[in-house]
Amino acid sequence: MAEIDLSSCKTLPLDALHKRLGGRMVPFAGYAMPVQYPTGVMAEHLWTRESVGLFDVSHMGQLTLDGEGAAEWLESIAPGDFKALAAGRMRYSLLLADDGGILDDLMVTNTGSRFYLVVNGATKHDDIAHMRARLPAGLTLTHMEDAALLALQGPKAVEVMLRLGVTPEFPDIPAIDAMKFMTAGPYLWKGVRLGISRSGYTGEDGYEISLPASEAEAFAEALLADEAVKPIGLGARDSLRLEAGLPLYGHDLTPEIEPVEAGLAFAISKRRKAEGGFPGAARILKALADGPARRRVGLKPDGRQPAREGAELFVGDAKVGVVTSGGFGPSVGAPVAMAYVDAAHAAEGAALEIEVRGKRLSATVVPMPFHQKNYVR
Repeated sequence: MAEIDLSSCKTLPLDALHKRLGGRMVPFAGYAMPVQYPTGVMAEHLWTRESVGLFDVSHMGQLTLDGEGAAEWLESIAPGDFKALAAGRMRYSLLLADDGGILDDLMVTNTGSRFYLVVNGATKHDDIAHMRARLPAGLTLTHMEDAALLALQGPKAVEVMLRLGVTPEFPDIPAIDAMKFMTAGPYLWKGVRLGISRSGYTGEDGYEISLPASEAEAFAEALLADEAVKPIGLGARDSLRLEAGLPLYGHDLTPEIEPVEAGLAFAISKRRKAEGGFPGAARILKALADGPARRRVGLKPDGRQPAREGAELFVGDAKVGVVTSGGFGPSVGAPVAMAYVDAAHAAEGAALEIEVRGKRLSATVVPMPFHQKNYVR
């Protein structure tokens, strides 16, 4: 296998650890990141589903927003109801262009004293520039460049965190096993402050953990010392999120796509649907009322050959859509894909054909997720 040139890539705080563990490093979002470890993508995927996987997602952008009126300002760039977001709660949202196109998807947490945002690694610098260009006096947006971000995902994540001795920083914070999905708070491990949310992007129960980059290796090694935990690379991260029906920015979400056609209308809070006032509101509310011209759907191709991103979809001679994510689903035991399809052909059970390497493969529109999510509500 030819050696990959990583000379222009930034390194993660756990770069040395990934290499010691045998991670195969590749360029991703400007960083050298492990795509897999010696056991391979399939084994890593299945291990996460049955036990616990540790993911290094420190390439993501971690931001804090401070100042009076922060919630109101967030509502000027995204369609969530942030004024009603209680302390210790988090919300999935969308950074919108003026025409309603999706510039990024992000997580927003009310820490009680400020807002904490996590944005995608490949778009973080553009996101920061977009936000700062619109930031009013009195608000401060800070890029947490000295912080690492780890994701611990899988059905045994809770017991691993308990064995590690992670405890709440304050008496009114729930114990790590009492947290619910989409809640967050400050925790401690051997005196190290951890910002922990019960969340993730695999469809499994688990946590995302923000901590000082200087402490990341010791914490990761402590997690990996638990026999339930194995390191997981980008390959399995992608197949896990695909099975969970979760869109990937830059593939299933782009500035040309608005939230309703993307199947993300839930990210537009009830009050905002009534009031509007977010970028592209006229276009998005029209799509809500009338239905979009196309929809993001799940596809099950017949047979064993996966359909990859860019494969075109047909009904007879008419092109009706395009695949945006596709691959083999290890837990499903079959190929799965996401696609944008003309609304007339997007209903569950619709029969389509995918053009793969000059051949037509039959496929069926199916509901997502392809694999049941296991969040703790």
